Amino acid sequence: MVAFRPTRPGPLADVPSFDRGIGGAESNVACAMAAAGRRVRWVSRVGADGFGDHLVAGIAAAGVDVSAVTRDAGRPTGVYFRTAGERSAQGAGGSGGSGVTGTGHEVAYYRAGSAASAMAPGTVDTAALDAARVLHLTGITAALSPGCLALLRALTEPRAGRPLVSFDVNYRAGLWESAADEVLLGLARRADIVFVGDDEAMALWGAADPAAVRALLPEPGVLVVKQGAAGAAAFADRPERPRPQTPDGLELPSLAEQSPLERTAHVPAPTVDVVAAVGAGDAFAAGFLDATLRELPLATRLRHGHLWAAATLTDPGDL
Repeated sequence: MVAFRPTRPGPLADVPSFDRGIGGAESNVACAMAAAGRRVRWVSRVGADGFGDHLVAGIAAAGVDVSAVTRDAGRPTGVYFRTAGERSAQGAGGSGGSGVTGTGHEVAYYRAGSAASAMAPGTVDTAALDAARVLHLTGITAALSPGCLALLRALTEPRAGRPLVSFDVNYRAGLWESAADEVLLGLARRADIVFVGDDEAMALWGAADPAAVRALLPEPGVLVVKQGAAGAAAFADRPERPRPQTPDGLELPSLAEQSPLERTAHVPAPTVDVVAAVGAGDAFAAGFLDATLRELPLATRLRHGHLWAAATLTDPGDL
């Protein structure tokens, strides 16, 4: 969707003007991974309007394949507005949230009736999706309409040839017209890799810590619980032996950060000067997925997620 960023700090009611940019959880992940040299395809639906033109052109310029994006002449491209919030110093561990973020960013979504909300099984080129090594989905799309939810359920259905499914819970209370707890839990249980913020897990399921979230979600092969400034924890369903060094020379995690066979890991978040928190969770997911494709150890994947999130936190845009 198209993101409108304020030209100065302050609440939405007082901001006089906005700069137009690119936003959206899945497209943020796509652009971040393309920037790292990955071959990425974004599959979505936009309006046959100027905002749709801007969105598709911008994502394509980031190096993402947009050939599977379709146009809807009867519905507009979704947009959202956010405030700049206040600058602060905090950890780079992305978390969830909605409405007003932990750093004071106010967000207003205008996605009801949008072109993307008309997606459903049969409207998407599933062959374009199944050709991927990883398919990244989010709970935001599930919230847009019954058709979108049906699409995500179809894409996460166990089947031969299904790519590795990554699912970011991305709970946004303002997008849901009904209870989301069981819906998002059901989708997460069918994914291979799941990302969830500890604040989201508490709001949705009353899970107070990463271990409680894992007890609730034993099915995913990898579960990542983002804890904001405290860092992030990850759980894997099978042991992964750490390598002696990473290809890019990053320092390996210490034994204190991972179990001997790395079924679990926790990595603290670096402290950064936060300019804008929006998009940090998407950057974290992209960094973790990129490291997963490189078959790096679990704790190193978390570290990559933190570093990618930190880069986004220090920039006013979503990417």
